[in-house]
This record gives sequence, C-alpha cells and structure tokens, in this order.
Amino acid sequence: MKNILIPTDFSENSRNAARYALLLFGTSACNFYLCNVVEPYVYTGGGMPLVAFPEDYDTGVRARSEESLKKMALRMKKELPESNSAFIPLPVHDFFIEAIRKQVKEKNIDLIVMGTKGASGLREMMVGSNTGDVITKVKCPVLVVPEDAAFHFPGQIVFPTDYSISYSPRVLDTLFFLADKFSAAVRVLHIVKNEHEILGEAQKINKNQLKNYLRGREHSFHRMNRNNLGEAIEEFTDIADIDWIAMMAKKLNFFQQALFRPAVARISYHTRIPFLVLHE
Repeated sequence: MKNILIPTDFSENSRNAARYALLLFGTSACNFYLCNVVEPYVYTGGGMPLVAFPEDYDTGVRARSEESLKKMALRMKKELPESNSAFIPLPVHDFFIEAIRKQVKEKNIDLIVMGTKGASGLREMMVGSNTGDVITKVKCPVLVVPEDAAFHFPGQIVFPTDYSISYSPRVLDTLFFLADKFSAAVRVLHIVKNEHEILGEAQKINKNQLKNYLRGREHSFHRMNRNNLGEAIEEFTDIADIDWIAMMAKKLNFFQQALFRPAVARISYHTRIPFLVLHE
C-alpha cells in the first residue's frame, strides 16, 4: 500500500478512520491523501437547476477546508513522529463521487479508508450516503471503519462467498496483500439455506480457483447452514474471533445483504468490525 486516500468531513467517525489507517500503515512510508470534498451549491433559478462552486458564494469555504486539512495532517504526523509517510492535504471542490473517482485515478490510489458512525453504521451507509456511494460506485478497494472499532492488527479475516463468480487475482490482490502484511489467516465462509445443498459445477471450479490462490497462506474453508446471511456472519465472527470482513462488491446483491440489510436487531458486527470491500 503506497497511496491511501482518506476522505474526511472532520467528524469523529472520519477522524477514527484516519487514525486507524495511520496505525495500520503509518510505518510503511505511505502517502496519505487527506481529502475534504466541498460540493457545489445547487439551486433553482428560472425553473432550471444552477450550480455554483463554493468560492462563488462563500469565499471562506475553501480557506476553512484547507486549514482544517493542514491541522489534521499535523496531528497525524505528531501521533506517529517516527513515520516516513507523507500527509498530504487535498481540498477538492466538486461533486463527491466524481471527486473521489478523479483522485483515485490521478493519485494512483491503492486503498480508500472511510468511517461509519457508531451503532447506526449501516443506516449511515445506505445508498445515498458518502460511504455507501463510494463502496458501490468507485472501483477501488475500500476499508470501512466503524466509529466504535477498536484498533488492532487483523489476525483473522473472513471472506463470505457463495462461489457464484470467478475470482481474478486483480480483485483478490488487496486481500492477499493485507493478509500477508499482517500475517492474518483468511477464513472462507460459504453460507447455505439448505443443509443438503451441493455446489454446481461452476461453483466447484470457482472454489478450487480460490483454493489455488490461497495455497501457501494460512486459511480454512467453512460452511454454515443459516437462513439469514447477516446472522451467519454475526455468529461466525464471534466463533472465529474475526477482525475484518472482506467481500467482493461485484456480487452486489450478496454484498448488500451482508452490509446494508441485516434486519435482525441483535446483529452488531457492522458496529465493531471493519469491512474490506474488494473491487475489480
């Protein structure tokens, strides 16, 4: 991980995500891009929507953004003074998703680190929020850090899958790089609704492909019979002492069931366990 993008609105959950990223990667001589996006002001004039960028209606917005980012960079540097990493303020004036996409491309970003807010983390990540939009609309790996997540290096990473899609090395590279960096075990979890369910031929091929990729790394394969995907992940994270959950955004329905729609009240993994979202 060389280039890490940390979008921030200077809230507590975004500060927690920044600190989490710093403790994970700060000793590795990374470039931390601290990005605050101020979106244009959209208003209606003569029946037509008009767009004005902040400097057109509030000359102080840009200055406040820049100053806050500089202070954030200084705080991070002071927290890890021995670090050889660079902390780069990145004030941007654009629509949020377009801004993030541009920075990912221009800065050759390897990972985005974003926060979610406490016990309402999933509600905060519903489609339409900044975090929800980034993980579903920006093709870059994202580490989503709940505000209540206590920092520790990952030792166990669960990878829920139904084996319905093939795995390219490019998608899994981020997962394997991080597992290797932190000497973490990868636990592959297949959740079925019927205990007698068997894999189809395509699923068998995809599973064997995954086994080949994992060869030489600490890993294991697991199968759970549960009706609810969220309940299964909750139970497994407790049993296996899971630190991170990794999922592929390509399988959007499966992914959203785990991340956006765990309907059972007792499910709480989203409030305490970071999500690593993998993209093509």
